[in-house]
Amino acid sequence: MEMKQYEVLQWASLFLEKHHRETHVGELLLLHYLGTSRSAFFANMREPVPSEIVNTFKQSITLHAETGMPIQHITGAESFYGREFIVNKDVLIPRPETEELIEHILQNAKDEPQTIADIGTGSGIIAITLALELPLAKVYATDLSKSALDIAKQNAKRLGANVTFMQGDFVQPVVDKGINPDILVSNPPYIAPADESLLSDTVRKFDPHLALFADENGLAAYKQIIHSMPPSVKKTVFEIGHEQGRAVSQLIKNKYPKADVAVIKDINGHDRIISANM
Repeated sequence: MEMKQYEVLQWASLFLEKHHRETHVGELLLLHYLGTSRSAFFANMREPVPSEIVNTFKQSITLHAETGMPIQHITGAESFYGREFIVNKDVLIPRPETEELIEHILQNAKDEPQTIADIGTGSGIIAITLALELPLAKVYATDLSKSALDIAKQNAKRLGANVTFMQGDFVQPVVDKGINPDILVSNPPYIAPADESLLSDTVRKFDPHLALFADENGLAAYKQIIHSMPPSVKKTVFEIGHEQGRAVSQLIKNKYPKADVAVIKDINGHDRIISANM
């Protein structure tokens, strides 16, 4: 006898709760496997679910509950700024807070041709979103990981974004190719290795460590990027850890004493963005 939608969801909620996982994961995964919208799902709660979908769904819920595997690795996708991006174990899963970094850049961007460099692009969410939202801009993106760049290139192709991807360490490919960006943006690794134990298992065990951790108490990437920035850069926007506002501001001021540096809080009231006009 086939289970109804509400019964499947009820099973998932109880199973996830038992394993101390967030119960809303069940709804997200079931919507994915049913290929339906949230409103349609709740309008058809008493409809039966095909047994093959129930079996696949239960396997995925069990995998997430018992190992901590993010549901984005199970579905292979995550939404960012209204678009769906491919994600896997080689890239960070996009966070909602990074959408606020995009908003800040768009609010301050001029409606004219500009050159933008996204340093440490990962899945390409920042570079691709800016390329699509600012069609006059020329956008470059770098990453040390070839596997991450492969995902970023797939995302750009799927979404029709014109981004030039380059492999290399932070700003180095930009410098080597003589590119002169007006805006430099980065969400670099900024977690101190000593803080690894504070992370949830879904992050600690499944996000790429190259994209998470930086030496020198999480500041090494910022130091390297700021030290190597081309003189053409007029504006720099960094995503930061919530306790790094003062330290990263000082790093910028050390190299650019006249820079106008602002620390911007996210929707949760935490320091999240450093914006500097050179």
